[in-house]
Amino acid sequence: MVAARITVNGKETPISPAAPHTTVLDFLRERGLTGTKEGCAEGECGACSVLVARPGVKKPTDWVAVNACLVPVAALDGQEVVTSEGLATADASGAPAVLHPVQEEMAARGGSQCGYCTPGFICSMASEYYRPDRCAHSDRAEPADGAGQDGDSEHGPNGFDLHALSGNLCRCTGYRPIRDAAFAVGMPAEDDPLARRREQSPPEPVATAYVRDEGAFLRPGTLADAVRLLRERPGATVVAGSTDWGVEVNIRSSRADCVIAVDRLTELRELHVGSERIEIGAALTLTEIERRLDGEVPLLAELFPQFASRLIRNSATLGGNLGTGSPIGDSPPVLLALEASLVLTGADGEREVPLGDYFTGYRQSVRRPGELIRAVRIPRPLAPVTAFHKIAKRRFDDISSVAVAFALDIEDGTVRTARIGLGGVAATPVRALATEAALEGGPWTAESVEAAARVLSTEGTPLDDHRASAQYRSAMLGQSLLKLYARTTEAVSS
Repeated sequence: MVAARITVNGKETPISPAAPHTTVLDFLRERGLTGTKEGCAEGECGACSVLVARPGVKKPTDWVAVNACLVPVAALDGQEVVTSEGLATADASGAPAVLHPVQEEMAARGGSQCGYCTPGFICSMASEYYRPDRCAHSDRAEPADGAGQDGDSEHGPNGFDLHALSGNLCRCTGYRPIRDAAFAVGMPAEDDPLARRREQSPPEPVATAYVRDEGAFLRPGTLADAVRLLRERPGATVVAGSTDWGVEVNIRSSRADCVIAVDRLTELRELHVGSERIEIGAALTLTEIERRLDGEVPLLAELFPQFASRLIRNSATLGGNLGTGSPIGDSPPVLLALEASLVLTGADGEREVPLGDYFTGYRQSVRRPGELIRAVRIPRPLAPVTAFHKIAKRRFDDISSVAVAFALDIEDGTVRTARIGLGGVAATPVRALATEAALEGGPWTAESVEAAARVLSTEGTPLDDHRASAQYRSAMLGQSLLKLYARTTEAVSS
């Protein structure tokens, strides 16, 4: 097997002798690329952002920004990375490097400030700069009140989506000049090398067996190989985007004798939209799902902007979010409301398990040793009235105190079916079965909804912790249903 190698700023370099748990961040800094910074080591500040060439949605390749502090460098075997240093260009004469348009605007508009977080902002902005479907509106001037495209303060007249920076924090609190720089960048020039690179296919996934004294990082080439490895190494740690495992490595100094990566398995990266169901591969990133579904599932479309940050969504997967079994994951309540099921695959074949039967206890599930989540299946038709309410201390990039997902079918003023998924109020994500029963068959009126809201406030077994009290969580459950009712009645009256 070919030695593990990574291409950084156009130059191929061996990964050895790095330990298997070494992050991309540490690997780059050890090689003098110190623009990539460590801030939080948890994927929340974005100071470590770098660009990776990934399979594209609108073009063969997308330049995707990821948190270098979370990804093991061995996970990028055979792949291409661009850091903030690699964005500037220089000619063969040795003349000073020419700033990238994003770097130029950040400098010209005072967006660099103390400079610590700037390289991470630059890489996240460059990812949005190269987004193929970003469209400039040259005939639309930015309003004087600071709003951008169509009066939306989060989208510029150049099509720049500020959500691309939701995972980047500025400790100088100087977001206005950063926003000004984002809204000032133009479109990539025809001779821009990174723009041209999008027209070519990304590097093919390579099977990896990176073994050192500290442990092993293995990337099987096929699902069959992955199942075989799990049978041979039942104690192995399975990773996809490493957004959870990377935190364990950095904050808790966790080490694994063997890590098996499944993020590039073709069998786990398929998406099928049919008349009876939608099947989503467990290793597709949330960004890929969001852009490929393009609103096909409205409840998922409402979830995605509230799920962590764009940087995290560029790596995180549904399989990983469900595989951890966390009671505060954001996707389980939504998938419970959608009556999703999971396709589990192992040495004994495949089986389909309703998500409502999947969780058995705190971070426990019916998944057997050696089994992987291959796909998530969502039945159709979809409920016409849906909503996802995430109660958290920050608007974006935060862990929820309570998460509530609704999927209701209301016909002629009567609730025909009701499905409600809850997170953060029990040892596992749960369905609000009592509230569903209270709603179904009854009228969609203020009186009936208020009665159901009182039932919803008693669902689960919420606890007091540093995020919220049990009393607050219960109150938010009831309020979420009242909020949904208010929204539906406003829609009807308008």
